[in-house]
Amino acid sequence: MAALFAVWAGTIGAIAVARVSSTSEYAALHDREAALARSEGRVKAYRDDISETTADLAQRQKFIEQMVEAHIGDLPDDSQAETAVSDAGKAADTAGKVSAALPEAGGLARIEAEQLAFVERLTRYADRRSEAASAAIRKLGLNPGTMIAGAKAAEGGPLLKLATSTDGKLDPRFQRMGVSLARMDALQNGLASIPQVSPAHVAYVSSSYGFRADPFTGGAAFHAGLDFPGPRGSNIYAAAKGKVSFVGQRQGYGNCIEISHGNGLMTRYAHLSGFKAHVGESVDAGTVIGAMGSTGRSTGPHLHFEVRIHDRPVNPRPFLEAARNVQQEAR
Repeated sequence: MAALFAVWAGTIGAIAVARVSSTSEYAALHDREAALARSEGRVKAYRDDISETTADLAQRQKFIEQMVEAHIGDLPDDSQAETAVSDAGKAADTAGKVSAALPEAGGLARIEAEQLAFVERLTRYADRRSEAASAAIRKLGLNPGTMIAGAKAAEGGPLLKLATSTDGKLDPRFQRMGVSLARMDALQNGLASIPQVSPAHVAYVSSSYGFRADPFTGGAAFHAGLDFPGPRGSNIYAAAKGKVSFVGQRQGYGNCIEISHGNGLMTRYAHLSGFKAHVGESVDAGTVIGAMGSTGRSTGPHLHFEVRIHDRPVNPRPFLEAARNVQQEAR
């Protein structure tokens, strides 16, 4: 399958320049967190100013809640979560030392220990989900690095800084969790944007991708998609999550809809008898976007379906045959 997507792979070199290495990023964060994890430092912080430490714990809780709401929604039932993890052990030791030195601060220290244990469990959960999504993307002959880089290709907005203490600093353990959650989102969104749903519910394909005899001239011709014959007016479905980028007429295609899925990937749905989507609309895999017809250069009611990467057609069949099983494995 890799040969089918050589054009996709060819973009990796340019994208790699913009990509941040997760391995080096995690290593740097790990070095920075070593000093913060010392029990003695936390005991001193509690002794110096309990009220300030309490405010910092509230700020940390706000950070956790923002990350969970933005990236997870409902908390996962994570059956693979470890019962004993490194930060949890360090934080529990710290809570014991704080309780011994300052009994009145014992409750706060236990809250801190629970926060750090939760942060590490959520980080590991996100990392496992990222690895599952990466493996699924590779099975389809694509490179997960392009998904991550594609998510960074066009960004902007006002600066809303995150902090885990009242002085504006960010605990690197919390930053590492944020990096893991962002990577998980980029990979899962990329996976969801790969065509996976049949665009028409029909029994067979009448014309495959590649060489064929042209239905009008009889001469040799190249067919850039798959043809799905069916009843006029039957539903046409988005093959993957994306945003509608074109609704209208194109020469030869008649009425058609195009959906952009990111990372240069686009699907085209042609010869439609009607539209049920508009430009700028976000759609999910399986959303009804149009009705089957025979507009344009067509001999009868059918859907002409294309998958294009950077405007170059590729065979849709491997995507549609493999992607659904791969998606289920990733979940």
